[in-house]
Amino acid sequence: MTGMKCSYQIGILFICCFFSCAPAQKESPDAAEDAPKIVFVTGDEEYRSEESMPMLAAILERELGAETVVGYSLDSSGVIDPNNVYHISKLDELADADLLVLFTRFRQLPAEMAAKITDYAESGRPLVGFRTSTHAFRYTEEEDSALMHLNDEWPTRVFGQQWITHHGHFEDGHGRLTEVTLVDDQADNPILNGVEPFEAYSWLYHVDGGDWQLAGDSEPLLMGHSLRSNHEEAGRLDEFPLDNPVAWTKTYTGASGQPARVFFTTLGHPFDFKEESMRKLALNGIYWALGREGDIPAGGVKADFATPYAPNNSGFGELYKPGVRPASR
Repeated sequence: MTGMKCSYQIGILFICCFFSCAPAQKESPDAAEDAPKIVFVTGDEEYRSEESMPMLAAILERELGAETVVGYSLDSSGVIDPNNVYHISKLDELADADLLVLFTRFRQLPAEMAAKITDYAESGRPLVGFRTSTHAFRYTEEEDSALMHLNDEWPTRVFGQQWITHHGHFEDGHGRLTEVTLVDDQADNPILNGVEPFEAYSWLYHVDGGDWQLAGDSEPLLMGHSLRSNHEEAGRLDEFPLDNPVAWTKTYTGASGQPARVFFTTLGHPFDFKEESMRKLALNGIYWALGREGDIPAGGVKADFATPYAPNNSGFGELYKPGVRPASR
């Protein structure tokens, strides 16, 4: 028994020596150093971007370990007020952001605020845009004439299209108005991983067809079919067909000379985000814009809510949740 015990101890000693002499395994990179900084810029008085974008930010913190910042239109007391078209918070955070996600509508920001958004776009870093970012700005006063190129020219160059028209508001939030399907030859695109056809509450935007076409190298991923259309009722389908792209990718090369990845979708009604496929589309698009398409699972980024999501319906006026401060989210 003593000999057996001795042999056993020698064997253990040999194993320990072998592993202590083996090459050390390479340590994984610090997750914090690899975590992207994503800045969400919200500010629309119709589609509750102040609710949907923080929801996406929370999922990205969980799934990607991202550092997220959300800027809001605030009133003078620091309360979220989407109707304040002259202010958005946190724009300084864009200086070192890895990604800008924009969801604004007809903002009239002071020149120094608008410049923080446009400077980011010119930097060659990626961008993601939602719905009304085809008309992110609206300058109408003579003193803002130097900024009027942001109304139509800027979103067309950066995102692929400006505001044109849509197929009409019908029972907003009480019925689905657009049938969304995958573009056949894009079925293997990682942005569409886990995305299934669905019906959206967003009424269809016109971006392509008739006298208009998507700009640059825009590549449609999803098509929308209007389920009810005021253009159809008025006999204008030759100008504004019932089928139009609702999501695409493109590149934008600004002053830096560095081509930036751009993902855009004209969807974005607050109730659209209750659909798992809509959340997957948004999250996958963000991963792709960051150059992380290899990290998108076959079934898409896990899109379970990380925080409760019970948004108010779309609409103008005082339909947003009153008295909410950013810190309470």
